[in-house]
Amino acid sequence: MTPSQSMTGNLGKMIKLYDNGTAFAGNPFASQGAIQSQIWSLGHRNPLGIAWDAQGRLWEVEMGPRGGDELNLIQPGKNYGWPLVSQGNHYDGRQIPKHNTRPEFEPPKAFWDPVISPAGLIIYKGDLFSAWKGNAIISGLSSMSIVRVTITGDTAREAQRISMGKRMRGIREDKDGAIWVIEDGNNGRLMKLTPN
Repeated sequence: MTPSQSMTGNLGKMIKLYDNGTAFAGNPFASQGAIQSQIWSLGHRNPLGIAWDAQGRLWEVEMGPRGGDELNLIQPGKNYGWPLVSQGNHYDGRQIPKHNTRPEFEPPKAFWDPVISPAGLIIYKGDLFSAWKGNAIISGLSSMSIVRVTITGDTAREAQRISMGKRMRGIREDKDGAIWVIEDGNNGRLMKLTPN
């Protein structure tokens, strides 16, 4: 059993804990005790950003293998399938079954092939970029971009890719609605983004 699918460890999982480190009583596997009681969702490859939307839903971006970066809506008890399914392939070229071949696994709401290499995520809540309210904004490493994804209900689609010319690592929204991004690397710049 691979770590992402094993219920005996927290690798490849979203876990939900109280501030004191104990497992959240409402976790879907709470009755199983031990480490299983911490698990909120499983089957994740490489989660790199999480953010709550205005409806209190948790969204997550993760790097796929060769192809198949994902934007997921995280729901309690759901299995997102890694490494049994992916929208990408292994680095050596071996194919991985796609999500549509295994309906027991939760498919991503959006995916990228070729990859964007997501590094950070916000769900925009401010008014400064008013047309972006409720959108997922993702910092991209290999894409050297900021990727904007519209979210309507439970569906998501890429709406815009803003080339930044450098690998984008972190992303945050400040209280005034400005977006802050930081470049990857030793001399990475911290930049404040505001409308023109």
